[in-house]
Amino acid sequence: MAAISLQGISKAFGEHAPVLRDVNLEIAHDEFCVFLGPSGCGKSTLLRIIAGLEDPSAGEISIGGRVVNTVPPAKRGVAMVFQSYALFPHMTVAENMSFGLKLAKLPAPEVERKVQEAAKILELGPLLNRKPAALSGGQRQRVAIGRAIVREPGVFLFDEPLSNLDATLRGQTRVEIARIHRRFSEASTVYVTHDQVEAMTLADKIVLLNVSRDASASASGSIAQVGTPMDLYLRPNSRFVAGFIGSPQMNFLPATVSKIEGAHTTVTLSASREDVRIERAGAGLTPGQAVMLGVRPEHIALLASGEAERNGPQYAGSTLTRTVSLVERLGEQSYLHCSEADGATLLVKLQGNTLLRSGEAVHLAPDPASCHLFTEEGHAV
Repeated sequence: MAAISLQGISKAFGEHAPVLRDVNLEIAHDEFCVFLGPSGCGKSTLLRIIAGLEDPSAGEISIGGRVVNTVPPAKRGVAMVFQSYALFPHMTVAENMSFGLKLAKLPAPEVERKVQEAAKILELGPLLNRKPAALSGGQRQRVAIGRAIVREPGVFLFDEPLSNLDATLRGQTRVEIARIHRRFSEASTVYVTHDQVEAMTLADKIVLLNVSRDASASASGSIAQVGTPMDLYLRPNSRFVAGFIGSPQMNFLPATVSKIEGAHTTVTLSASREDVRIERAGAGLTPGQAVMLGVRPEHIALLASGEAERNGPQYAGSTLTRTVSLVERLGEQSYLHCSEADGATLLVKLQGNTLLRSGEAVHLAPDPASCHLFTEEGHAV
């Protein structure tokens, strides 16, 4: 078992601003943890610190209960899969996979057994005698994963391993990585990506990092929020998290608090002066306060004319009238781009068979239970 503990990890390069600032994190021994965030937030740097390829400027790293700050990478019990494959071009698949085991002076029969087992898991058996130049990108990535598997580490580290693959191969390899994690259930897996689809589908836990210089969105250094994929999707703790998680991005509409009634809050949209009543207590808010209303495209209903009145209080006081400026038809779903009075766009996600066209007027209703409110500082209410 190899749980990972990071305490007060910071990292700065020379005199530049810190890339990582006061990172505190616990990763369980059987957990699939994804580091997610924008470019420059330090997610790959944090992975390299765990691997021992970078030294932290401050803080303590423990793996399996052992402090490893001064332990060299080869003795940390970790195996890393890089974005660039990093295969030896003059070696066969089998030789690439066995290289580390031979350096560790394992007996030849054991090396052969481990390579054959990994090849079976990754369906590489027919390719063992080929060299990397004769492999596709997806096959090369599987060889890189196989090289990590044969070491039977306590921690698997993946640094954006799918970014060089096309969409189909990304999907296939993502499934293989998830299967490998289940097979090695006692190992921790830490996976770096900028792709939220990978994060949402693979992770037990997502660690969403923000650029360190932007402290407004985070109360704990570089980490903006930690939680399950659905925690971050349904209960973002800041506007940054709400805007980063979800594709397409959440709509943000400037508004003013107009009324607070128990578990309900009514806000008035700044651009259109329409009222939206949502199921949110509004603790700490006061009437007249400027806020940002957040609603995801999939949480906005398209109403027939008069439907708000027929359905009573569900949509009462929360119907928006907009003009469609663009319809994106993607087959399974369609996206309506609706014009806002301030020139912004309200995006609505519908089923793919919508008959709406540009220029039509539509009546829209945000789901009262799925709306979010954020303060001017970006904190969730």
